[in-house]
Amino acid sequence: MSQTAPYVRVASLKSAEAFRAHLSALGIALDFDATLEAGPEAPLARPCRFKGRTIGNRFCVLPMEGWDGTRQGEPSDLTVRRWRRFGQSGAKLIWGGEAVAVRHDGRANPNQLLLLDSTQAQISALRTALVEEHKLRFGTADDLLIGLQLTHSGRFSRPNQKTRLEPAILYHHPVLDARFGIPPDYPCMTDAEISRLVDDFIACGKRAYDIGFDFVDIKHCHGYLGHEFLSAVTRPGGYGGSFENRTRFLREVASGIRAVAPDLEIGVRFSAFDTVPFFPAEDGRGVPAHSDGKYPYAFGADPAHPVRTRDDQVKLNEAFDFLDLMRSINVELACISAGSPYYSPHIQRPALFPPSDGYLPPEDPLVGVARHILVTATLKERFPDLLLVGSGYSYLQEWLPHVAQHNLRTGKVDFVGLGRLVLPYPEFPADVLAGRTLQMKLLCRTFSDCTTGPRNGLVSGCYPLDSFYKSHPDAEKLRHCKAITTPRVRSQSQ
Repeated sequence: MSQTAPYVRVASLKSAEAFRAHLSALGIALDFDATLEAGPEAPLARPCRFKGRTIGNRFCVLPMEGWDGTRQGEPSDLTVRRWRRFGQSGAKLIWGGEAVAVRHDGRANPNQLLLLDSTQAQISALRTALVEEHKLRFGTADDLLIGLQLTHSGRFSRPNQKTRLEPAILYHHPVLDARFGIPPDYPCMTDAEISRLVDDFIACGKRAYDIGFDFVDIKHCHGYLGHEFLSAVTRPGGYGGSFENRTRFLREVASGIRAVAPDLEIGVRFSAFDTVPFFPAEDGRGVPAHSDGKYPYAFGADPAHPVRTRDDQVKLNEAFDFLDLMRSINVELACISAGSPYYSPHIQRPALFPPSDGYLPPEDPLVGVARHILVTATLKERFPDLLLVGSGYSYLQEWLPHVAQHNLRTGKVDFVGLGRLVLPYPEFPADVLAGRTLQMKLLCRTFSDCTTGPRNGLVSGCYPLDSFYKSHPDAEKLRHCKAITTPRVRSQSQ
C-alpha cells in the first residue's frame, strides 16, 4: 500500500521562521525559543530539588518495553547495552528505563524483564551498569534519580508466545474485545485475584528498593492493567464503578510499598486522556471505531464525544481528580502520557510513519505533540507542587530542545521526557546541555521500526539509525516484515 500524506517533514523546516510559519498554518499553539541557552543556568541544565535529593538537570529517559530479555526475565547483553546508553545520555532522571513485569502472566512479551527473587541480582547489575557508565562520562552519579517501572500488561499480555494474547481483563470492552478476539464469556479478574496482584506489586517494590532504585513507577498508562482500572466504570465490586473504587488498586499498592520500603519513592506514569480506539481504514488512514451512544471507557475523555481530541476539547476533570489523589497519598512524581500504542498510537506517540500494526496518521503529528504539551502545562499550572514529566517530544526532532527550553523556562513542565529518541542518539541530552551541534543523522525521524520490530517478534532497537542494529541479524527480517505489512507514506516536503 502506498499513500501520500499531506504532512510536512520536520526536517524540511530549516529556520525558526519556517517552523513558526508551519505551526501557524496548522493553527496550533506550540511555542519555542529560537535561541538555545547553554551553561549551568540554562533552563534544561538547572538542577531540581526533590525530597532532599538533587536531580542534576531537566532531561528524563522514559521507560520503554524491551523485547530482548531472557525467557526467565533476566537482562540480555542487548538490554545491558541499552541501559549503558541511558547512562551515557547525560539525563539525570531515569524513569524506569524499562517496563518490568511483576509476574510472569503480566509480561507483554515472553522476553520482557521480570523482577523476581530469581532475577533480582541481574536487574541490580543492570542498574549498576547504567550508573557506572554515567560516572565514566560525567564524573559523578550523585545527582541521578533512578526509578523502575512496574507493570502488568493486562489485556495485552503475551507471556508465553509473541503471537498469542493471554489477556487479563477487568471488564468486557465492546470495541477492544472484538478487535483482539476476546469472547463474551471470557472471565474477568476477580477481586481476590486483584488482591493477590497487589501483593505482587508490593513485593516487587521491596525488591527494587533492596537493589538500590530510588523510586518505582506504578504504571497506569497505555491500555495496560493499571490504566484499565481507571476506565473500569462498568465493573462491579471494589475495583470498579466509582472513581474511589477505580483508584483502589493504586492506593493499595502505594500503601503496601510504603509499609515494607518507607524510604522508596513512588511515581505514576498515567494516560491523562484517551479516545475511542482508532483502526486503519481501507486506505490505511486511522479512523475512529464506531460506538453507539455514550462511550464511558476512555479515561480522560468526554463520554458523549469520545472521538474529539482537539487540544481545546480534551476533558481533564478525571486527570485533575487523579493528581489530587496522588497528592493526597504523597505521591509527587507524575509522568504524563496519553492513550495507548495498541489502539491510538497517533495520540500516544506522534509519528509520520506507522508501525506494521498501526495506521497512517489522521492528523499532522505536530498536532499531537502540541496536545501533549498543552495538557501537561494545564496540569502543571493546577498542581505546581508536583513534579511532572512531559512526553511526546521526540517528533519535534531538531526543534525539540527549542520547545523543551521554552516549556521549562515558562514553567509548563518540570522534566522533558525522551523515549525512542535516545535509542539511536543517547548523547542527545549531553550534546544539548553542552551547546554542541546536534548529530542530525542520529535524530529519530519516527520511522517506527523500534515498534515494528518487536511487533513482529524481533528484538528492540533503532534499525534505521543505530549502526549496531543496522547490521543485526534481525535487520533483514525487519525489512521483509515491512515489505509485507507496513503502509508506506511519502510526506510532502517544502
